[in-house]
Amino acid sequence: MTRRIVLLVTSPRLPAGLLTAEAWDLVRAHPVYAGQESDQTEALRHAGVTLTVGPPDLDALLALDETIVWLAGPTGDGDFARTLGRKLLLKPEQATLELCYGSWDPPGARLLDAVAVTDRLRAEDLWKRQQTHASLAKYMLEEAREAVDAIEAGDLQSLRDELGDVLLQVLLHARLGEELPEGERFSIDDVAGDFVDKMVRRNPHVFAGVTVTSVEDIVTNWNLIKHAERNAPPAD
Repeated sequence: MTRRIVLLVTSPRLPAGLLTAEAWDLVRAHPVYAGQESDQTEALRHAGVTLTVGPPDLDALLALDETIVWLAGPTGDGDFARTLGRKLLLKPEQATLELCYGSWDPPGARLLDAVAVTDRLRAEDLWKRQQTHASLAKYMLEEAREAVDAIEAGDLQSLRDELGDVLLQVLLHARLGEELPEGERFSIDDVAGDFVDKMVRRNPHVFAGVTVTSVEDIVTNWNLIKHAERNAPPAD
């Protein structure tokens, strides 16, 4: 029987241990190796999976007379996969290399990376550490203007780039919000949650079964709901 090395790749943006049935079958049936400890190795070990963790020894792995699973780290272990692939290209009789995705990034997962990068910039970049809501205000206008310029120029690649700059401003303001005094404090999750609530309220034709017959109806409902929100008495 041909020896198999299965490269198991998982999303670092999903909870560790949240794997497909195929992935669970693999790690329960075959020896599992990993290059480093991670949340995923901890989760598998907690589930009773036996792992061998350490720098990869390709010759030793290829000498094993059985199917093994290599649990890729958070970055995917691309160097390991490329080196192993080249070895097997020269000596394909040694083993077959298979790829298994144990989990995938959900839509919007890279926003988690954007939040983490912004947190680090706020902590370690001297310029960003000195900023306030007031000092950043002009940049919000500048970045929005540049995004509009890209739209008007029909330059979609520039628009993609400029939207990232606008996103940075949103993330920075939300990060500053976490440093406000108790009672005023807010986070990016608060911003996102308020956004979701607002969209649900202002689009009842989508979320509440309200019947509309035209775009004009949608705009009218939006404006009526917006006016009612802004003129509502404060909550007790």
